[in-house]
This record gives sequence, C-alpha cells and structure tokens, in this order.
Amino acid sequence: MSQSYPIEAYYHTIMASIAAAARRVGREPAEIRLVGASKTVDLARIREAVAAGLAILGENYLQEARQKIAVLDAPVSWHFIGHLQSNKANAAVRLFDLIHSVDRLSLAQALNRAAANINKVQDVLLEVNLAGEASKSGISSTELPDLIRVCHGLSHLRVRGLMAMPPWFADPEQARPYFKKLRILRDQVQSQGQPGLELVELSMGMSGDYEVAIEEGATLVRIGTALFGSRPH
Repeated sequence: MSQSYPIEAYYHTIMASIAAAARRVGREPAEIRLVGASKTVDLARIREAVAAGLAILGENYLQEARQKIAVLDAPVSWHFIGHLQSNKANAAVRLFDLIHSVDRLSLAQALNRAAANINKVQDVLLEVNLAGEASKSGISSTELPDLIRVCHGLSHLRVRGLMAMPPWFADPEQARPYFKKLRILRDQVQSQGQPGLELVELSMGMSGDYEVAIEEGATLVRIGTALFGSRPH
C-alpha cells in the first residue's frame, strides 16, 4: 500500500489544507485537529499515518477498536465516532478519550454510570441530526438544549461540544449552511451561561468537505478516504 498510496504525503497535504482553510478565515491552524477515521483500515496503513504525525484515531466499531488498541503501541488519542449502543458503554469509557456520538439521554446516563465505575470523567460530544435524516443518528436541534442541560449535570460526563454529519453533496459548498448551523447552535447554547459548561469542540467535516467545515468553525475533522485511501468493499 505504501508504494501505491503514499500516506505520509497525503497526511502532509491534508495538514497544509487544514492550515490554509484556517488562515482564510483568520483562525490559528493549531485550533483544528485531524481525526484519522480508521474504520476497516489495516494496521500497516495506520502505523504509516502515525509515523507521519497523526495524533488521533477515530473508530466506528468497538470490537475492531479494541483489537487495534491492544496491538498498536503508539502515543495516540482514541476517539469513538460511530453509533454507540448503551450496552457498550462500559467498554467505550475504558477505550476512548472522546466519544463524538452521544445522541440520547439513555446513552449519556449509561456512559456516566460506566465512567463512575472506574472513577473517570468521560469527555463527550453531542451528535445533532441537522437535516432530520432518518438514516442518521443524532438529536434534533430543538432537543439539544435540554439534552445538554441534563448531561451537564451528570458528574462523570463532560460535554465538550457538538458533532454532526450533514447530507452528502458533490459540491462541498452545499454543506456550508449545515456547518454554520451547528456553530450557531453551539454558540446559542453556550450563551445561556450554564456554569462550567465549555463547548469548545465542533466535530464536523470529512474528506470531501473538511475545508468548508473549518471555515465555519470545525475544531475536529474526521478524515478517512483522503488520508488512508479507499476502503475495501
């Protein structure tokens, strides 16, 4: 794979694009972190990316992530970016530094209990379904303030921001209104002034639209194909 798909070169190209997108809107490139979406990616390619400088790996499936974490001896942060079942909460809080996809109160409560069991405060993002797509997870924007309020009161959960996956468009500019909406939602909730609530993260943007997402405020961009190449079918 390394000969036909130079992951190190693609990593540096993506990082340069991230920096350029940030500077276009007066942001510091260091504000944005690249999450390598490594679902189904083999360990050899992951190691190439980590050697190039990748510091965060994002996984969608617990069992796959558990196997990789057990054998990949690398100083990386592990994020969970897929749909999470409540009965997997115990494993999730043991494996991941940040869970991007909390989309319901029952899951938040399960994570809080699991984190309490190991004396951990689990960092999470709340996933918002911006377009109301039935095929995607996430709460509605109208439900968001109440969920944040309740989650913020859970002693072993720390809400760090929001996550979204807008509809797919061939033209990334068409995704811009959704990214902007997530940023506005975050700012609205933050302005309500709940003591101790710091919504610093916006996880949005993927391989085809991450530059637009950064221009609209993304702090975490989840990039798979542009970094690792096409996944096996």
